[in-house]
Amino acid sequence: MTANVFISGFVQGVGFRQFVKRTAREFFLKGWVKNLADGRVEAEFYGEKDVIEKTIDKLWKGTFLSEVKNIDIEWLDGEKESEEFIILRD
Repeated sequence: MTANVFISGFVQGVGFRQFVKRTAREFFLKGWVKNLADGRVEAEFYGEKDVIEKTIDKLWKGTFLSEVKNIDIEWLDGEKESEEFIILRD
């Protein structure tokens, strides 16, 4: 399963992408995370739906300085090819 996720709030410049990467790797998910020009963070997770849901639940906590206000999720069938979870640069 694939989940395309958009996280909004105070999530840039506070180590949030690194937090997403660590969390995804903790749950053995593949995919990527990146900052968006509008201040949101976008991530794509590949793996089992229940594991992705647990990961997203943990994202609500965020880092010490972040403040997550909303998480939008688009579920897609299938998984894309990826060897690990990475941070895409702006």
